[in-house]
Amino acid sequence: MASYASGGINKLIFSMKDRVKLLDGEQFIEIDRPAPFVSRITLNRPEKRNCMNHELRGQLFNQLQLNDQDPDIRVTIIRGAGKSFCAGYDLDMKRNVAMPMFEAEGDGMFQRHVLNGWFMMMDLAKPVIAQVQGYCLAGGSELAAACDIIVCAETAKIGYPPVRSMGLPDTQIFPWVCGMRKAMEIMLTGDNMTGTEAAKCGWATRVVPDAELEKATLDLAQRVAKIPSDLLAYNKRSVHRAMEAKGMRTHLRSGTDLQALSFHSSSSRQFMKQFTGRGNSASKAFSKRDAKFGDNRVVDPKKAQEANRKAATPRSNL
Repeated sequence: MASYASGGINKLIFSMKDRVKLLDGEQFIEIDRPAPFVSRITLNRPEKRNCMNHELRGQLFNQLQLNDQDPDIRVTIIRGAGKSFCAGYDLDMKRNVAMPMFEAEGDGMFQRHVLNGWFMMMDLAKPVIAQVQGYCLAGGSELAAACDIIVCAETAKIGYPPVRSMGLPDTQIFPWVCGMRKAMEIMLTGDNMTGTEAAKCGWATRVVPDAELEKATLDLAQRVAKIPSDLLAYNKRSVHRAMEAKGMRTHLRSGTDLQALSFHSSSSRQFMKQFTGRGNSASKAFSKRDAKFGDNRVVDPKKAQEANRKAATPRSNL
């Protein structure tokens, strides 16, 4: 295993031996078959809002590839255990664990490797459905967007808060699925969409009441599973080819370069310094950041209001 350091975060290149270790360690996903021809993968880190570490992503990708080769599976559902789908990447994850996909060394290595994972999902022959509830933020929103169908609970929270402090998405898909104006609002505020708003702008396929999410997702998966896998593969591929003809993949590739560049901005580098050192952590840095906006990690409305008041108070230059 070789390592490459960029922006103060170690990036790891894995060998096949490392890949075996990635899959054989602690399991962060659960698998069941709730209906004929339907596989369901549950991200199982509820205490972390199902934030993704390298192990979880490696296990997820491996299972999706196994499902793609299984003649008894026609469609896969991805959901999150507990109250959230996935709140992004776990920035406190172990740095000595290999990334689940190979990517050439250099600036933007992590961003390119992330996008390769989503392209792999798009290239699967069999469709994947995201069942989204609770927080679906940052990398979690990328995971859902890489799925072919997204079913959202009404109160789900979808967004990319890192634009407030670190940089743009590793996978800048918002303009493609939401349109320019909504994508611009997301990028310039870091605000979340509800499941209802996500369906209205085109990010999600359907929105349903929270209590009906599991049944609605499974019902839709069973309808998809009525079609033979060979036809599903052609049908799915035809939509992706249409988007590729418009330049979607080229744009997503260029987005990883911009994201890597944004990590070198003064504001981003200053913010990420708060991740390390005595008494510091990524969690504390994010809580402080979001207090000004009164969302995500803020649980006390009074504290949020006070933070907003202080942020709006002009400071003397004296």
